[in-house]
Amino acid sequence: MTLNRRDLLAAMAAVAAVGPAHAQGLPRLLCLGDSLTAGYGLPQDQGLVPQLSQFLHQAGRPAQLINAGISGDTTYGGRVRIGLSIRRNAPDAVIVELGGNDMLRKFDPLKSEQNLDAILTTAREGDRPVLLVGIHAPAGQPDWRREWTQIWARLANRHGALLLQDLYAPIAALPSDQRGPLLQGDGIHPSALGVQRIVQHLGPTAAELIAQAA
Repeated sequence: MTLNRRDLLAAMAAVAAVGPAHAQGLPRLLCLGDSLTAGYGLPQDQGLVPQLSQFLHQAGRPAQLINAGISGDTTYGGRVRIGLSIRRNAPDAVIVELGGNDMLRKFDPLKSEQNLDAILTTAREGDRPVLLVGIHAPAGQPDWRREWTQIWARLANRHGALLLQDLYAPIAALPSDQRGPLLQGDGIHPSALGVQRIVQHLGPTAAELIAQAA
């Protein structure tokens, strides 16, 4: 799905509608992302954000998670809305999960890196801790895939951010004939069971992020 001007305005309105976190004494964690963060195709309590919230609670690092995931969003969309989202929610820490749709649309990695660079610059203002979440590049030219693979570590090093190199690593590591139950019918988005496995992969680094925000 491509975000046109109307989609982008609606996305910004959706972010503006997200109220500030109200859980007293808990750090506020803004989860900026696309459909993977938004929980596309899943019951409300089975998406990435609610499952991650449960993981953090069980790990002794409870936090108030703010779901700023918008299906179809790109790094450009994230660049447009990060400032508003920060001002609106005043988070103590930020997770940035964007880039998958850029890859699917074969965007220029350099332009996407520039967008992510701007997002991280805003997210890190005031030394706010940030976790950058990467994702492996789908099928494509080797040079193009290599460029994407190198972006995540380069950005994390530049901004002093925590890094999860590949959100889909625990699914991609399985033989293709064993991935079915972990994916939805489109073969792209994780099922509730797939999200559970992803959260076991993401959760420890997210807990480290919350520790930095405490």
